Amino acid sequence: MKVMTSKELGSRIVKQKKTLILDVRNTDEFDDWKIEGGIVEVINEPYFNLLDGVDPVAQKLTKDQEIIVVCAKGGSSEMVAELLEEAGFTNVYNLEGGMRAWSEHLEPVKIADLKEGGSLYQFVRLGKGCLSYFVESNGEAAIVDTARMTDVYEKFAKEQGVKIKHLIDTHLHADHISGGRNLAERVGGTYHLPPKDADEVMFKYAPLEEGNDIIVGNSAVKVQPVYSPGHTVGSTSFIIDDTYLLTGDILFVKSIGRPDLAGKAEDWVGDLRNTLYKRYKELSDDLIVLPAHYSFAEELGEGGRVSARLGDLYERNAGLQVDDENEFRKMVTENLPPQPNAYQEIRETNMGKINPETDIQKEMETGPNRCAVEG
Repeated sequence: MKVMTSKELGSRIVKQKKTLILDVRNTDEFDDWKIEGGIVEVINEPYFNLLDGVDPVAQKLTKDQEIIVVCAKGGSSEMVAELLEEAGFTNVYNLEGGMRAWSEHLEPVKIADLKEGGSLYQFVRLGKGCLSYFVESNGEAAIVDTARMTDVYEKFAKEQGVKIKHLIDTHLHADHISGGRNLAERVGGTYHLPPKDADEVMFKYAPLEEGNDIIVGNSAVKVQPVYSPGHTVGSTSFIIDDTYLLTGDILFVKSIGRPDLAGKAEDWVGDLRNTLYKRYKELSDDLIVLPAHYSFAEELGEGGRVSARLGDLYERNAGLQVDDENEFRKMVTENLPPQPNAYQEIRETNMGKINPETDIQKEMETGPNRCAVEG
């Protein structure tokens, strides 16, 4: 039986290779969170339906078809893959580590070469829809919204021949554990956080405030903070190279950020509207929006990148089309998906109040991101 890694699967998806997934988790788990993107077909057949043989799924498959079998952690899928091989299926793979491993994979995608030298990369966390950013210039790098799996960024920096100097969070995250502070300690870099999100943090940080630009590579690349509250009270966006607008969890390609993950929806909805309908409106329509998340597989563009022109979003993003303030308030306080898994514990981890073991952190992050109004 063959094994496929999350890295190999991620590469297939961003390259738009036709992929068939047989997901053998329970239907409720599958319905909540599945592998998506690219040219992916997914069949769900719970493992317990296949204990007496693969007949329930065999008629949906062909014997020489490439099949990638997936479960939560890789054990049940391995057994199903073996049953398929015994039934004569010749091209079966088991996804190593299952959905837990898939949740942790980061796929680096180059966004652009920058005007004065250097490059901007988007790290796509395909299993959770999280996006982080790596800016490098003249031997230095900054990372925005670092994921928990910091070794990926360290390896990438080494390959690029750059030193990581700045670790930046656009806000205090509630859907995933930030790796920014830990990576800053590992590499001797500076960890930046909006002070209005840092009232309860238990560690030192550099205040992230509008007017205090962060310079990467001497003076080559300017990371310009733009205070943009609404998802949190401290949410801060960035303009990079006068071209790219990193919007954090305020604005996505097909949706907008939710204001309720700290229990402050009614308090923050006004801030959210002001940011989206006034503050961003003052910016150039030609800025390229690079969000911290995506919610839908169709948001993955060429090479797996997630981006859109700001002016285009004002024409087609439904969250930016609500002229009536009361209707907007209703939309962002009532039309919400379930809150992320263990979001309160994740917030406390990101504050430094608790420090769970690695396995518990992985479990806390299991499942899709739910930072958008319409998930």
